[in-house]
Amino acid sequence: MNREGKQVTVDELHEKLSTAAAFYLTDFTGMSVKQMTQFRTRLRGQGVEYVVVKNTLAQRALADLDLPDIGEFFTGPTGLVIGRDPVAAAKVLADFAREFDNKPAVKAGIVERKEVAPDQVKALAELPPREVLLAQLAGDLQAPMSRLVGGMQNLVAGFARAVDALRQQREGL
Repeated sequence: MNREGKQVTVDELHEKLSTAAAFYLTDFTGMSVKQMTQFRTRLRGQGVEYVVVKNTLAQRALADLDLPDIGEFFTGPTGLVIGRDPVAAAKVLADFAREFDNKPAVKAGIVERKEVAPDQVKALAELPPREVLLAQLAGDLQAPMSRLVGGMQNLVAGFARAVDALRQQREGL
C-alpha cells in the first residue's frame, strides 16, 4: 500500500472512530476464515463493523482523538469492533467468544470515551436489552405512585367509614 492509500485508510478509520459510541480491540489469532466470516456477519446484523488494519495505521487514526491512551494494546493481530451501541457490540463479542473458545479475545475497549477492560466488556454484554431496562424503570417509577394511590384510597375509605359510623351513631340517639 502506498503512502496515499495509507492516509486514506487512516482518515476513514479516524472518521469511524470519532463517531463511534464504542470500539473494542480484539486479538483474532487462531480464528479460521469461516469463523471470521461468521463473526463479521453477526456484527453486521447488529449494525457493528469489524475492521482489521495495521497497528501503526490504527494508532495514527486514534492520535488526535480525545481518548485514553490505549497504544499498548496494539500488539500482534488486532481487529477493531466499531459500533454505535456499546452493548450490542459487546453482546456479539461475548456470545461469539463463548461459542469459539474465547476467540476473538478482547484486549481493551473505549466506551463513551473511557477505557474499559475485558471484564467490563463482559459485564456490558450481560446487561439486559434496552426494552427490558426501560420496562424495569417504568415499573420502578410506577411502584411509588401505586402505593400513594393505594394509601389515598385507604384514607378516603377510612374517612367514609368514620362518617358512616358517626351517622349511625346520631341516628341511634
